[in-house]
Amino acid sequence: METWLPLITDVGFPMAVTFYLLHRMEGKLDLLIDTLHQLSEKITATK
Repeated sequence: METWLPLITDVGFPMAVTFYLLHRMEGKLDLLIDTLHQLSEKITATK
């Protein structure tokens, strides 16, 4: 147990922050993809 506790405290917090940031970025990437699809549809419609 004494060996695992420092490992969890050293690695656990950075992993939690990474997962949080990836979760936030996922929503923004979905929005970007939707915007690109709309843009391509508008470009196609103007031709």
